[in-house]
Amino acid sequence: MKTIALLIGVLAWASAASVDLSKVKRIEDLDQFWEQLDPSLRIHRRTMMAPDDRIVNGEEAQPGQFPYQVAIVSFFQDGSGGLCGGTILTQNFVLTAAHCVFIGSLATHGTVTLGVHNRAVEEESQQRIAHGTIKVHPNYSSTYLRNDIATIQLSTPAVFNEFVQPIDLPAISDDRSFAGLTGIISGFGRTSEESGSSPSDVVMFTSNPIITNSDCLSAFHDEVIQAQNICLSGEGGRSVCQGDSGGPLTVRDNDRSLQVGIASFIHWNGCASGNPSGYVRVSHFLTWIGENSDVVLRN
Repeated sequence: MKTIALLIGVLAWASAASVDLSKVKRIEDLDQFWEQLDPSLRIHRRTMMAPDDRIVNGEEAQPGQFPYQVAIVSFFQDGSGGLCGGTILTQNFVLTAAHCVFIGSLATHGTVTLGVHNRAVEEESQQRIAHGTIKVHPNYSSTYLRNDIATIQLSTPAVFNEFVQPIDLPAISDDRSFAGLTGIISGFGRTSEESGSSPSDVVMFTSNPIITNSDCLSAFHDEVIQAQNICLSGEGGRSVCQGDSGGPLTVRDNDRSLQVGIASFIHWNGCASGNPSGYVRVSHFLTWIGENSDVVLRN
């Protein structure tokens, strides 16, 4: 039984001078995205449009609480646009999910917004920078979101300050599974399950324990979870959901935020079902990240 459900970027953007909002949709609203998926997943398209598109059972972050979080707007060859989350690697590069920037072909252009807390206004803290070069993992497969990782080079360097800071990555020698640690997820999305509720204007976050891959696999009842994945418990109905793709799963390490995952997919039963959510395991792709950005990896 296929129990994977797609976690597609749906950060509704309300105020970006460089973005024509009439052309921007949720990634999972785009026909060309669904056309590239396995037929067993395409049949669930309408169900995936359900209104629980949010960090589930989260709370509002404080301005600057997640200075590594970015909002990514990407446009494709047919003029359609979609939105995702991501994280700051350096002044020149951000990290995100491959499915946020590749739908049959690479995004043609887009905007990365850094230092954003309330996306409904043009905050002084925000830096809006055009996409430069996009690198998608060469073995990315949209069928079941294998190797779902990408970097975006910024067209001009970001300026670091209290609202804009890079995320820490695990050291190359760090062989921890991170199971048992508290994972923190952040992003934009609805704050209510009521039909017609509006997406959150502000960054939301929640946390749950990271679980072992074997425990995660038993919940999915399929060979969905591989060594390249890491999973967060769905305890208490707390989860990422459509709208949080490409965003970070972090842990606190030496009193700093360490990114261990990239939001990729959810359980078919839904975001608030209590089932785990799936992420790209960052430590599995450190060499690739280093080769496709200017981040200095720690040994």
